[in-house]
Amino acid sequence: MSNPGNILVPVAFLSWPFIVVFLYQKLDKRFVPVVAYVAGWMFLPCAEYDIFMLKNTKSAVIGYSLLLSAMIFDKDKLFSYRFNKVDLPILLWCTAPFFSSIANGLGVYDGMSSTLYTSIKWGIPYFFGRIYFTDTDVLKTLALTIIIGGIIYIPLSWFELIMSPQLHRLTYGFHQHSFLQSLREDGGYRPMVFMNHGLMAAMWMMLASFIATWLYMTKNIPKKILFFPSWVPITALVITFLMYQSMASIFYYITSICILYFTVKMKKKILVILLLITPYLYILTRTTGYWDGTNFTDYIAENISPARAQSLQFRFDNETILIDKALEGSFFGWGGYGRARVFSESGKDLSTTDGLWVITLGNQGIYGLTWLLLSVQLPTIFFIQKVKPKDWENTSFAAPSAMAVFIAFTMADNLLNAMANPIYLVFAGGLHGLLIKDSSDPLSSEINNDINVLEEINRTMSRFLSDSRKSTSKFIT
Repeated sequence: MSNPGNILVPVAFLSWPFIVVFLYQKLDKRFVPVVAYVAGWMFLPCAEYDIFMLKNTKSAVIGYSLLLSAMIFDKDKLFSYRFNKVDLPILLWCTAPFFSSIANGLGVYDGMSSTLYTSIKWGIPYFFGRIYFTDTDVLKTLALTIIIGGIIYIPLSWFELIMSPQLHRLTYGFHQHSFLQSLREDGGYRPMVFMNHGLMAAMWMMLASFIATWLYMTKNIPKKILFFPSWVPITALVITFLMYQSMASIFYYITSICILYFTVKMKKKILVILLLITPYLYILTRTTGYWDGTNFTDYIAENISPARAQSLQFRFDNETILIDKALEGSFFGWGGYGRARVFSESGKDLSTTDGLWVITLGNQGIYGLTWLLLSVQLPTIFFIQKVKPKDWENTSFAAPSAMAVFIAFTMADNLLNAMANPIYLVFAGGLHGLLIKDSSDPLSSEINNDINVLEEINRTMSRFLSDSRKSTSKFIT
């Protein structure tokens, strides 16, 4: 067990399955995974309990809760899954740690434990996306729920911008990450709220802002959100996101909007293709030693911030020694237990790991890295293959197109960071589920049924609150 915190940590983890069961009883079954993943990721503690072969994190707790509840209340849907060739990359990525363990003599138990952990973190959210998020109306519901989640984070973010990241400590009894990393060079703080790191919180706010902006630009947003004209909370959301001052997330936000806008206007997919190619160019130039990042950090030091440049160069330097160590390993990498890290002759750990790609290259080798890349990027590749750019702004595909572009950017972000969010995998599974339907089953249920998703959410919430009040009244009586 790490970061035990206070009594609310086990209470939150143990109560979440019961909350999901309650949601299955009160909400439309299609919406339960939406609420469970978004609310769980936003508010569950950033803690870890190791039990048997399992690392019980918030991602694992959400996954277990949904599997258990779906087994009870929605078994037909759960077993409606049929394997498709598009699922092969995620299957091979989830099982890659097993082959790494075997290749390095670490044993079957270690291989199974590592595979189980990866499957919970990556496979389960993908699976739920694949079986539940296969209609454009449900994907739009997910998009709107994320926007509302971002709006809910606005006052919490401002509290931490002013008072410093304290909400997780005040609630669960510990800081989820080093407090020093929340301090900015120009004063002020980097909010973390209930995320593992400030950069993860910034990416969450970027995602909510990006989807909200694109749906507003394409006129696919409800007129009102949480009783306000939609432009009001969206503007507040974007301003709050910008106050995080995460340069990478701001770059992703601006670039994503531009990619969507110009792809629709030009009716060409070239910008998305360039985005998909970027990680391969980076990995190739870094593993061959052709580029060491110095010219880039020099530019940042001269034009943006010397401190940011120093931090980035530190990442590049560590990445270089980790690449050298990784390339000494086998095709399946070094396996676990820190075997891919770099140590001095005295046994001191000299390496700092940041980028998911180099961590994967070290642990699972070229084999694992290949399937990681395909797992993340295939939904976007599949989307641009199946859906014409002119349709990306219509009611059916505005939300899925934003998700497809965002997924492509997550791989770019994982070049320097390793902050996987299960909701990204829900996107991936949902896009695959949407696009592999039979031609006899139309891609969009919204084309013929102009569903106002937010109204449905409001009606559901009203019924939920009404039932809750009745239940409370009976209990008190």
